[in-house]
Amino acid sequence: MRLTKITALIAAAILGGAVHAAPPSRVVSINLCTDQLALMVAAPGQLISVSRLSHDPASSPMSAAARSVPANGSGAEEVYLLRPDLVLASSFTAPATLRMLRNLGIPVEVFAPANSLSDIAARITQMGKALEQPDTALERVADFRAALDALHTPVAHRPRAALYYVNSYTTGDNTLAGDILKAAGFDNVATEAGIGHGATLPLERLVMLAPDVVIRGRDYPGQSRAEDAFSHPALAGLTVKNALDVRDWTCGTPHVLDAIRALRDLREELAQ
Repeated sequence: MRLTKITALIAAAILGGAVHAAPPSRVVSINLCTDQLALMVAAPGQLISVSRLSHDPASSPMSAAARSVPANGSGAEEVYLLRPDLVLASSFTAPATLRMLRNLGIPVEVFAPANSLSDIAARITQMGKALEQPDTALERVADFRAALDALHTPVAHRPRAALYYVNSYTTGDNTLAGDILKAAGFDNVATEAGIGHGATLPLERLVMLAPDVVIRGRDYPGQSRAEDAFSHPALAGLTVKNALDVRDWTCGTPHVLDAIRALRDLREELAQ
């Protein structure tokens, strides 16, 4: 068998033909966002495991599709036993995990988080290249761009909004959430506060900014001091809307289109 393979390689070299390795056939994803991108692009059977978080309907908008694929705990030892020929990870994945997988000879493709809507097409394209499914990736990118263009309409009045999460955290225009807010026709008061990325916005400062609407993060089970600001009497004078479906905001995938639609509906509601 080995001699046959060597003979084929020599023959291809003599004839001037290119030798192409087959696309990876045992792909394991260990991050929620790479799970979703892979589920959109992979050929049937190519993706053999996704992260456990992708099976959680509270975290993943693709949980139904993800449950057709076995889950993993994202640990290097567990992943190694799956005998992958490619692992998909995030730049947020523990460096020790990435290092161990590479030391074991397993190829790892790392994806940076999307910080804008324009990054989404780049991440889909990267996934298409990693899985050697460029045509599928091109279709997904074209569909995403067409849908995004269809959502773009001139806005006569842009309400001022604040994104407000636990620990009084907010995000500015130079983030995916900020770009989603902008695409839906809102101005972000974080910009007025000098916040371009993510930072703490004290409750007193939020009240002084007096946004037209505060879009707050979702409630988690139980109670914590990190959520105290959500129930503070100072917010009584502001219009506060509970979180939209945060699953659509978490990753740079076409699911952000649903977040934009929901925010657009909110903007139209405020105008009534």
